[in-house]
Amino acid sequence: MILVADHGEEGAMGIVLNRVSEAPVADAVPQLASVTEAGACIHVGGPVQPEAVVVVAEFEDESAAASIVFADVGFMSAEAEAEDLADSARRVRVFAGYAGWGAGQLDAEIADEAWIVEAAEVADVFSEDPEDLWSAVLRRKGGPYALVATMPPDPSVN
Repeated sequence: MILVADHGEEGAMGIVLNRVSEAPVADAVPQLASVTEAGACIHVGGPVQPEAVVVVAEFEDESAAASIVFADVGFMSAEAEAEDLADSARRVRVFAGYAGWGAGQLDAEIADEAWIVEAAEVADVFSEDPEDLWSAVLRRKGGPYALVATMPPDPSVN
């Protein structure tokens, strides 16, 4: 499940929402522990620059965001301090890495129907059950997608 955050002529960038690591934020990025839920783990945002820390937040003060993706969800500025984020965001999620596509690559994949596209909701970004997020979004999309949501991760064991 990917939140596409930027999509233009030069390519696209997004964050994988449903892959949680076992590494606690408090251990991996201690300076961000105070702005995440107690015990929160780092999410694996994608294969590009896995050592990069990407912070997504639901902003009360959108002017504090480096950029807004949709609604009041956006990215924390690399220059921002954790204390500033605590004052301007309702919820925060920390990711390692991101997903990326070259110019025209994502457009071609969508044209080839390699992706199921659905509008994001704020609850998707901050899902309390990220492992079930893919199925939840397919159920919300409805129709034949709701049936796909009932399939096991490995259909060969069905």
